[in-house]
Amino acid sequence: MRRSPLLILSTAALLAGIAAAEEASPIVEAFKAQISLNSASGPRISPDGSMIAFTVTSTDWENNRFDREIWLAPAGGEPFPLTRTKDGNSTGARWAPDGSRLGFLADRGDGAQIYLIRPQGGEAEQLTSHEGGINSFRFSPDGSRVAFIATDAAPDDFEEREETYGDYAVEDADFRMAHLWVTDVREGAEPRRLTGGDGFHVGTFAWSPDGSEIAFDHAPTPQVNSFRQTDVSVVEVASATVRSLVADPGRQRGPLWSPDGGRILFSTSADASPYYGNSELAVIPAAGGASRVLTAGFDENPSPLAWNDEGVFFIASQRTARQLFVMDPESGEVTLALDTPEMISAADLSRDGSTVALQGEERTTVAEIFRWQRGAGAPERVTDMTAQLSDWGDLGSRELITWNSEDGAEIEGVVMKPPGYDPARRYPLMVIIHGGPTGTSRPQLVGGYVYPALEWLRKGAVVMMPNYRGSAGYGEEFRALNVRNLGVGDAWDVLSGVEALVEAGVADPDRVAAMGWSQGGYISAFLTTTSDRFRAISVGAGISNWMTYYVNTDIHGFTREYLKATPWDDPEIYAKTSPMTTINQASTPTLIQHGEFDARVPTPNAYELYQGLQDVGVETQLIIYKGFGHGITKPRERLAAMVHNWEWFARHIWGEEGESGNE
Repeated sequence: MRRSPLLILSTAALLAGIAAAEEASPIVEAFKAQISLNSASGPRISPDGSMIAFTVTSTDWENNRFDREIWLAPAGGEPFPLTRTKDGNSTGARWAPDGSRLGFLADRGDGAQIYLIRPQGGEAEQLTSHEGGINSFRFSPDGSRVAFIATDAAPDDFEEREETYGDYAVEDADFRMAHLWVTDVREGAEPRRLTGGDGFHVGTFAWSPDGSEIAFDHAPTPQVNSFRQTDVSVVEVASATVRSLVADPGRQRGPLWSPDGGRILFSTSADASPYYGNSELAVIPAAGGASRVLTAGFDENPSPLAWNDEGVFFIASQRTARQLFVMDPESGEVTLALDTPEMISAADLSRDGSTVALQGEERTTVAEIFRWQRGAGAPERVTDMTAQLSDWGDLGSRELITWNSEDGAEIEGVVMKPPGYDPARRYPLMVIIHGGPTGTSRPQLVGGYVYPALEWLRKGAVVMMPNYRGSAGYGEEFRALNVRNLGVGDAWDVLSGVEALVEAGVADPDRVAAMGWSQGGYISAFLTTTSDRFRAISVGAGISNWMTYYVNTDIHGFTREYLKATPWDDPEIYAKTSPMTTINQASTPTLIQHGEFDARVPTPNAYELYQGLQDVGVETQLIIYKGFGHGITKPRERLAAMVHNWEWFARHIWGEEGESGNE
């Protein structure tokens, strides 16, 4: 087969390529329209439930960035923009306890600082000017103070070292801790440090109901691997005295006070792998003592939201759905509170819990913001982001199917069928594999990241997104099915799903493609070296060799958790699960996409797969997106990645040649 040269995109080459594609094909305009969709997220409801603040993300093509601003939806009124930060973002909205002002973070030239704005609008007032900026903040219960987390400035000896020896970094040593501060909510107030030193790095925190203490979680270092060793402590605000509260093995995080201040709820994964095991909700006396797990009978990962007199509210996945639950903190009994919209991503409760702000979506909508008056019927939609698609025409259907994998495991997947689907004919099948592996593919109207699913539907293809073993939403046992079985069992699940659609007369067996990013990229790489089922494959930021990955990644513990060994303890399991082991069997044309500075799945994985495919004569192309890490986070490069996938599969699935697959 023809071998393609390595392609590395500089910014200039990228812009030139996109300009040429724009002139050649309207398909690029369709991709730009999808990337340009405004999205609503992060609802924050005012204490009295009358207003909802939320974030709208829009696309700034001129400056090649995604802009985030705060909007406000008053009860009975139309949403309107509350902030506009030139060349920056406004994020992290939080209400003052009396609802008179809204706090948010914005970078207007001196790092992210806290600003206050009245919900009626007007000019925002800058509250802080903290060196290096602020990570997150919360108002005290009486609204007179704000606590915030900020990363410590680089020590003086760093600057001296650079002046003498130049710029270098010592692995696992050169990092800066983040700590808690507090400041009065008044002009000119000087922040006061509450925690400090090199002993721990602060993550999240919560004020006690009386405002005298703050509970916070902390890790040994800010390094990503330290997340598995977080503990919970409490600091007395007046004296800055810190006391340890939970220091069990494993991960303890996300403290949440009981309404009376007597207990603290937290998430724990002390007895399970933090990568694939369930996290539990536990409670401990605020003064210290023995903790008690509450959710042992709930077989999924709960994300707690609030604790009020009715109980503890949390969101959790149930297969492909996301639902709102309430738990009795005494008995641990869990009750479903809300299951509509089908996929609830975020929620926030008013002070008395009677009104809930939601972010959610259905199969026929994009994400919207809702207001739910509890006891008064279904949630009311307060945004209309889906109106952006009003002239897009029929976008096909989204269905859920199940099948049995090679070992009998039941696998569920999302199937997107094109407009005018005809059950009497067979369609090209595009398989999009999610990452994680504890991600979940859901029946969303719009999605696909750098994979142009909507345009493939319009082109007359069926899209399948399998929730292979290890996916979230199906319980801890299912999430552990690919332990020491990575790639192998995952491939069973994908291939059996393809065969199920072939046997059902849906898929054309001669026109099947597979692709995915991160763990989905790894599974795609595994398929390209172990199967001849696919006409073409795209590997996005995928692992090709677990040994190479283990020694290069920033999360070494991930591999040890799933493979239960290091490469030198058990080289056989590393070989069994690595695509490079079976590279000589590869025959499928493979596109490889990777970020230049990817720390999660470093680029040696891409180069190793690329060279191996070249050596065995398989058509391949490697595209490195300059300046990016594990994700493609700017609109122009995301557009480029979509175009590259479109062209690759247009050629190999539809037999089309020429720019953008339209000649």
